[in-house]
Amino acid sequence: MSFVLRHTFKPRLARAADAQHARAIMNTAIFKTPSSVKIAPAALGGVPGEWVESASQPGAAVLLYLHGGGYFACSARTHRPFTTAFAQHGLRVYAPDYRLAPENPFPAGLNDAVAAWHAVRAETGAPTAMFIGGDSAGGGLALATMLKLRDEGAALPSAAVLFSPLTDLVGVGESRRTNDRRCAMFHGSGLGRATDFYMAHTGGDPRDPLASPLYADLRGLPPLLIHVGADETLRDDSTELATRARAAGVQVELTIWPAVPHVWQMFHPFVPEGRQSLAAASAFLLQARLQ
Repeated sequence: MSFVLRHTFKPRLARAADAQHARAIMNTAIFKTPSSVKIAPAALGGVPGEWVESASQPGAAVLLYLHGGGYFACSARTHRPFTTAFAQHGLRVYAPDYRLAPENPFPAGLNDAVAAWHAVRAETGAPTAMFIGGDSAGGGLALATMLKLRDEGAALPSAAVLFSPLTDLVGVGESRRTNDRRCAMFHGSGLGRATDFYMAHTGGDPRDPLASPLYADLRGLPPLLIHVGADETLRDDSTELATRARAAGVQVELTIWPAVPHVWQMFHPFVPEGRQSLAAASAFLLQARLQ
């Protein structure tokens, strides 16, 4: 899978002329929805999205899942491989279609994620265990959402799962350079376009902790599970996050997976490591529900 992506998706994305072209490339992957899962459109907190749950036994715990896509691409629909897998593992999932850059730059997506969190919590009821998760930019957005909730004095998730999160819009990690050729999906220099799109017209500082959670005070966050590939240009976004979170007293379970491409969980119908990662993340959340 890494070989195929490195020689097809990666060069196509690198040649994209603008956000719309890159978005079209990234929005093409649509996978079949399992028959054991039901999907229902919804709009919570003024944010459209969809509920994803087991058709036979709805989960007792709820996961707010924020899709990746560099803050400018993808949707709840493109990321159904994640949400349907969590549903099959016993979680009820709400996936919001938060507003995308550059048409809606920072902090529009963050505001939508926070609004969706409050609305889902209000609908499901305070006693229900709630979690948050996301991949790539969605992982960074999940972190920023928790930081904003914490600063508001609002209830935090019981735990969070982050798959190859984009935590540093400045891009200081060495893996941006050292994994430039090995990474199956992105050139290190190309990741700067996500920053340009997300911070477009804002005049904002990419080190703002709500845009780049790596630079935030991480104290008080719930337990984090972080999965990242050893060959990713984004590897150091995860490893440095784990280091800083642990120094702030946050419980972190970090796994660095060999050989896999960025967000390999999306390809779990074909990649066993994807199934293993999603199963481990689900178990982590359900265990946190019992604590």
